[in-house]
Amino acid sequence: MKTIDEPRLENDTAYRFGYVTEFMGVTGEDLDHIHAAADAIGPLVPGLVDAVYDKLFSYDATKRHFVPKQSGYEGEVPEDVHSLTLDHPMIAFRKQHLARYLAALVTRPYDGSMVAYLDMVGKIHTPKAGSEGINVPLVQMNALMGFVSDALISTIVGLNMEREAEVKTLRAFNKLLWVQNDLITRHYQGC
Repeated sequence: MKTIDEPRLENDTAYRFGYVTEFMGVTGEDLDHIHAAADAIGPLVPGLVDAVYDKLFSYDATKRHFVPKQSGYEGEVPEDVHSLTLDHPMIAFRKQHLARYLAALVTRPYDGSMVAYLDMVGKIHTPKAGSEGINVPLVQMNALMGFVSDALISTIVGLNMEREAEVKTLRAFNKLLWVQNDLITRHYQGC
């Protein structure tokens, strides 16, 4: 039986990532399958991003979180949820962030820098980082991650890969998104 330093899981992101990936059985082969999907998924990222934003804009509970100014955005800020459109410059800015995130999942090495990036993805949706006005409830983050997971599964299935490679790729992305979800939900402790 392996001993885990449980308090360290809360304070050391790399240690946490190592534990969660080991526990779930994320392997180098899994990461190879994720990276191997880059050429096929890359051109589909704009459509995935649009689908995510169409979904987010179809509910007031999710759309309202796009009204506050995002850290790093310097343009015009919408007055309210009703004046915010999918073609607003701030949404274009946010879509670029989501596109870079999806591209990073399939292109970047899963090293310390990537682990910190995945952790920041969770943190920036809370007042703990980025804009203090952005505080996306965990239920909305979970709904979003479920939608993204399903969209990625649908995309991978639509690639018509050889069956064994498809299954391995699906399993690899499933594990990765569970790791990402852990690095999101950890920032909601005590909320």
